[in-house]
Amino acid sequence: MRSFLFALLASTVVTQIAVFATTIYLHRAATHRSLVLHPSVAWFFRLSIWMTTGIVPREWVAVHRKHHKYTDKEGDPHSPVLEGFWKVQLGNVFYYLRELKDPTLVPTYARDLRPDMWDKVLFNHGSLGLAVGIAALSLSLGLWWGLFAAALHTVMYVFVLSASINGLCHFAGYKNFANTATNLKIVAWLTGGEGLHNNHHGFPRSPKFSFNRGEIDPAWPLIKLMIALRLARPYKTIDQSV
Repeated sequence: MRSFLFALLASTVVTQIAVFATTIYLHRAATHRSLVLHPSVAWFFRLSIWMTTGIVPREWVAVHRKHHKYTDKEGDPHSPVLEGFWKVQLGNVFYYLRELKDPTLVPTYARDLRPDMWDKVLFNHGSLGLAVGIAALSLSLGLWWGLFAAALHTVMYVFVLSASINGLCHFAGYKNFANTATNLKIVAWLTGGEGLHNNHHGFPRSPKFSFNRGEIDPAWPLIKLMIALRLARPYKTIDQSV
């Protein structure tokens, strides 16, 4: 029982590290340039993404920028309006992988993210990052509990949380702005603020996703701390939001 609880805790921690690295670095900083991160902070987030998700940042950025260009229209990589809710909610990762087969994707949508030395040595090799992350869990928890924690993290991050942003948050919820995305507060709590998706589509270059009272962007306090420590610089913030 104790080993199970440790594995559950480890999986939860790893998932939230992946969530915060995704929303702060991949989404707000790299994709929309709403934040400029200190190079050491950006490197830490890149390492975290590499070990917890195996995502190659340029690829994620390209897919998401294309999503904004064609939101819920022909060309959107993962629209539940076009594909159906359950197909995107359950199969979001497969739509992502399908999009990566297009050789023009990254040159078209992420040409500003040029590979550096770290990309060539480490961060372009997502499978290696996942292997390192799983090995770290197995060394900490034991082989089988480490594999269990890694599997649970994969299910939560890939098939529940990420999928809910692209599926559920374009299907159900409330709106503050006139776009096809929606806000779901419970999803925002679990995804570092990403569930405030209607707000984000309304103001893509705001580093803060909450807008009205009662909306909470869990990543924003950490971003504010980094700004106070001069480890990040915001592009623009919706000043009336809380």
